[in-house]
Amino acid sequence: MQRADSERTPKRPRCDGSPRTQPDTPSAAVQESPGPDLPSNHKSWSPQQVCDFLKHHGFSDPGLLDRIREKEITGSSLPCLDESHLDNLGISSSWERKKLLNSIQQLNPTHVGSGKVINDPVHGHIELHPLLIRIIDTPQFQRLRYIKQLGGTYYVFPGASHNRFEHSLGVGHLAGCLVRALHERQPELQISERDMLCVQIAGLCHDLGHGPFSHMFDGRFIPRARQDLKWKHEQGSVDMFEHLVNSNGLKAVMEQYGLIPEEDICFIKELITGPPESSTKNSSWPYKGRPIEKSFLYEIVANKENGIDVDKWDYFARDCHHLGIQNNFDHKRYIKFARVCKGDDGMLHICTRDKEVGNLYDMFHTRNYLYRRAYQHKVGNIIDTMITDAFLKADPYIEILGAEGKKYHISTAIDDMEAYSKLTDNIFLEILYSTDPKLDAARGLLKNIERRCLYKFVGQTQPDVNAKIKKEDYTSLSEQVAKAKPDGMFLAELKTEDLIVEVINMDYGMEDKNPVDHVYFYCKSDPNKAILINKSQVSQLLPERFEEQLIRVYCKKLDKESFSAAQQHFVKWCSDNNFSKPQKENWK
Repeated sequence: MQRADSERTPKRPRCDGSPRTQPDTPSAAVQESPGPDLPSNHKSWSPQQVCDFLKHHGFSDPGLLDRIREKEITGSSLPCLDESHLDNLGISSSWERKKLLNSIQQLNPTHVGSGKVINDPVHGHIELHPLLIRIIDTPQFQRLRYIKQLGGTYYVFPGASHNRFEHSLGVGHLAGCLVRALHERQPELQISERDMLCVQIAGLCHDLGHGPFSHMFDGRFIPRARQDLKWKHEQGSVDMFEHLVNSNGLKAVMEQYGLIPEEDICFIKELITGPPESSTKNSSWPYKGRPIEKSFLYEIVANKENGIDVDKWDYFARDCHHLGIQNNFDHKRYIKFARVCKGDDGMLHICTRDKEVGNLYDMFHTRNYLYRRAYQHKVGNIIDTMITDAFLKADPYIEILGAEGKKYHISTAIDDMEAYSKLTDNIFLEILYSTDPKLDAARGLLKNIERRCLYKFVGQTQPDVNAKIKKEDYTSLSEQVAKAKPDGMFLAELKTEDLIVEVINMDYGMEDKNPVDHVYFYCKSDPNKAILINKSQVSQLLPERFEEQLIRVYCKKLDKESFSAAQQHFVKWCSDNNFSKPQKENWK
């Protein structure tokens, strides 16, 4: 027999502490009147009406009310108050602060009950703030559903079908986990709700600027299509974020959730891109969004100090999950030990326990392993190259409608976010299924990919450790190999355009530097003192070098004579330059 509702046993809280979905109806507290004789729209309140509101909620301290009047705090600025403002108002009690912030939060019913819980295959059930949901539910963000996370790698690893969309959700979630852990562990840092929300938005939107097939677009296509332009997807992300906010009217929504768009949009962009190029090394603080006292916030989404950030944590876990590769780094453990300390440069940095140094080396080893095994797979790379070649051939004939009816090509869509928001992996199928004779050459390359008629891998070599090939010399390498013809041998004729020479720099994320040398740690005995740990203090089995170059040669001609000639040219070129000799098993 079913018991009455009043007699039912209440649901137990979840063991993992994850939240249950909140009800969609505003609570009684939200529906409560703001106070006697006060306009319902708090944005119209004068400083005196703000004082009346506070008195109605139990704040009767004459000093506090005088400071409200003195600083001319109006109703429109109430939702923007954070910990630093409360300090200036003389509210030192944590209980009083919480009470005041809760009272202010009640002015915006949208704060309550409109977030969402999403079941993510990597992180489990994750709860996203309602403002993040508003950003997700826009055409500019939904575009990420149609951009493969690993580009051409999907043609090698059939499980790598995931997209930038779910990675972005994961980074937004992890950014919130880390910043909230620091906020709860160290209240003295005065991390405000505004700060935490901005960090989550930056994590969510950090990849908005990716183009078709992700890194293939900004790493291969754009450098060849627009050689005079230095453009990376991070720039596209901040441009697309601004377009997303403006075209969806989100500034007013951001204000409803306590943000100040003029300051916080700048802060979010800085979190994504790092310091502006115009800033000099002598500049004490290159950022405008937040003061130097909150320098550690800039290490959460895109850490330019040592590369340890939530972006990597998500793609380690997510890519390994889809590639079928073991992930050896536990980001949850890192968050448990993370705290902020002052470094020897006088700035606040995110630190971890000294005993975790070995785990960090494992993290960078995992990064290197993923690059070797998947991201720089020789077949995946050549498929990316063939897609790039196809896009270059199609570029003059593809038209994408942008703002004010102006038309753009694949290579110029990055100049107009209205046009760029329509550019996804779907351009591959548009070319493949087109009947336009102008696209015949591009269509032929894409058909070859589907039939697995790929450019042939000739071999791989390495230069001497002291003979690193400079970036400005990359373009001449194909010509050098074509000219390296062995004496006295009759070979098929090879031209420069028949060969592709690819230089791959493998490292731990900071070229030839050891990133762990730039990580601050703390000891159990003194958790507020930041220290550096030398590699020699960890293990003698760690790498001596942190960077190496791989050189790969491919042949566009698929006949046996041309491929054999390419092999001989390659061997002669390696010999002439004292490069390592390619192994014979690569030629089977």
